[in-house]
Amino acid sequence: MRYFNGFSLYGEERFFSDFLEVSDFTVAGFSYGAQRAFEYVYRSNARIEKLILLSPAFFQTEKKRFVRLQLRAFEQDKASYLRHFLANAAYPAKIDLSNYLQPESSETLEALLTYRWDEKKIAEVLSRGTQIEVYLGGRDRIIKSDDAFDFFSALAVTYLIKDFGHLLQSGE
Repeated sequence: MRYFNGFSLYGEERFFSDFLEVSDFTVAGFSYGAQRAFEYVYRSNARIEKLILLSPAFFQTEKKRFVRLQLRAFEQDKASYLRHFLANAAYPAKIDLSNYLQPESSETLEALLTYRWDEKKIAEVLSRGTQIEVYLGGRDRIIKSDDAFDFFSALAVTYLIKDFGHLLQSGE
């Protein structure tokens, strides 16, 4: 299985063992990594049977002002921004993600925030026989999971797990 990490994270795939399928023909990604995993599959000529998108970063329903505010906050105090990001990514679970932190650039954050999921590209991946599964947490503090669910559920097998957050963990 090929896995793509989330923004400023490394090694977090252990949190998704219940959702991942270990196979040479599976590609998966979490959050920003879901965007990268999708683009990898879209551009690949390799045999890929399943694409697993874990809490895909979905900001295309946000206003441009949201992106500017996020980037400004990141550039003004990167450490504080990342601390807040890790807490929101873990919520409602009380998991310390600091050991998984691998800070990235403002250019990477901008790419994540301005990425547009394209229905035609998704349809093309599906037409090649690749199954797409999307997992979303109903208590996500990073993305608007209802907006993401509305978008993805019209295109792919999509699960909205009510009591889970962005990291697809509950608070229990």
